[in-house]
Amino acid sequence: MIKDATILWADDEMDLLKPHILFLQSKGYKVITATNGDDALIKARNSDIDLVFLDENMPGKGGLEVLAPLKQLLPGVPVIMITKSEEEDIMDEAIGSKIDDYLIKPVNPNQVLLSIKKHLDNRRLITHKTTSSYQSEFNSLGLQISNARNYFDWMAIYKKLVYWELELESSGQEMAEMLKMQKTEANNAFSKYIKSNYSSWFKAENTNKPLLSPAVVGQRVLPLLEQGNKVMLIIIDNLRYDQWQIIMPELTDFCKVDKEELYFSILPTATQYARNALFAGLMPLEIQQLYPQLWVSDEDEEGKNQNEEEFLKIQMNRIGKKFRHCYEKINNQKAAKRLSDSFSNLKNFDLAVAVFNFVDILSHARTETEVVMELASDEAAYRSITLSWFQHSSLLDIIRESAKNGMKIIITTDHGTIRVSNPVKVLGDKRTSSNLRYKLGRNLNYNPKDVFEVRKPSELHLPGVNLTSTYIFASNYDYFVYPNNYNQFVNYYKNTFQHGGISMEEMMIPLAILSAK
Repeated sequence: MIKDATILWADDEMDLLKPHILFLQSKGYKVITATNGDDALIKARNSDIDLVFLDENMPGKGGLEVLAPLKQLLPGVPVIMITKSEEEDIMDEAIGSKIDDYLIKPVNPNQVLLSIKKHLDNRRLITHKTTSSYQSEFNSLGLQISNARNYFDWMAIYKKLVYWELELESSGQEMAEMLKMQKTEANNAFSKYIKSNYSSWFKAENTNKPLLSPAVVGQRVLPLLEQGNKVMLIIIDNLRYDQWQIIMPELTDFCKVDKEELYFSILPTATQYARNALFAGLMPLEIQQLYPQLWVSDEDEEGKNQNEEEFLKIQMNRIGKKFRHCYEKINNQKAAKRLSDSFSNLKNFDLAVAVFNFVDILSHARTETEVVMELASDEAAYRSITLSWFQHSSLLDIIRESAKNGMKIIITTDHGTIRVSNPVKVLGDKRTSSNLRYKLGRNLNYNPKDVFEVRKPSELHLPGVNLTSTYIFASNYDYFVYPNNYNQFVNYYKNTFQHGGISMEEMMIPLAILSAK
């Protein structure tokens, strides 16, 4: 219970409510009473009030008439309307006036107490229950991590960890440290699983493998088109599963989720590789071999994702069916607004594809801008900024319009991201790639225990710069730094969000299919 909570109870029949007042006082609440609206406003002005019970039908100013000035005097204080009337229009008016709860007389003491607890003590009670539930499941989840054998196991573990991360968001430092420890344990085990099993996913005889980047269009988009649906494919660059979980409720008023799943980004979990593979329907090595003029290698300075529209055309032509499609890349709010305003053009296509780069831009801005670093200081704040952007973005309007026009909507991403904290030294020549979570080069010097090394890139269907090219991937919270200016780079990149390597957050990414309600 909130210590010394004070309740203002306004009702013209206070004599009949004395048992309720005594009951609340016995529970430790202080109760101030008023018998009319004017008296209630005076006491609200002169007292420190935590919650108000307000009778709807009082002589003089009734509850509904008092409500607006009362909320001005007590902004943020819960107001619970009490009435004898069960008429729907009175309920509608009260709810429309933003009351916090609605009770119908006669009320009993426990009903009143429950309403108080719901509005004054709910956070503590929910936090206590959530904390207790996670503590009970901690050992069980630990066993699941130890016994994970396949990608299904890992998807289930990651979903549970994200669930608890969101549930425990306001549960205090002790729980945050406990969960972080378990996520670290899980990511260590997941990295071992990837090192042992990733290459087997590319063997022709292996049918037991997850959905990977090159298969997304063929296995998720194409079937919807073949069923006669018009499809809006939205790719939000750098979107993690936890971020999807917090923006999904914003869609439930007008969309239903037909299917939600995780799929696996290929390695490296970087736009150049994962998103190009998604659009081309091919692994990077096959893209380089078949379309060398379109593949941009790591050492080239030009943009690595400039040919997505061409890759999409190539894949659609390879499918061999005449689906009209269009492609839009959105790098700022002005471009998003322009696309939203021209939606009538999009609905003329069988497949409309839109790539939104905001989350990726946010992660880079957080690295480079101190103000953004402060605003997105931790995982919860990073999610909060993502949600705020989504709520006020034209993307939400585009999804709403897509649903209104009967389109199937696929929301997904190319890879996730992870907040890095542990520097790992790597030495390379000038031609070594610059990404902090993976390196490609021919003269790399590193501790093999710190990385997942791939000396034959072709086995993972990755292109090499030359015959001796090697890829190395960081895992868990590691990031690569050069010995030169070591401390400067360690401090600059520590606790920044990066991608390209091996972690649950980077590799297991959301894909949802939605339709209109």
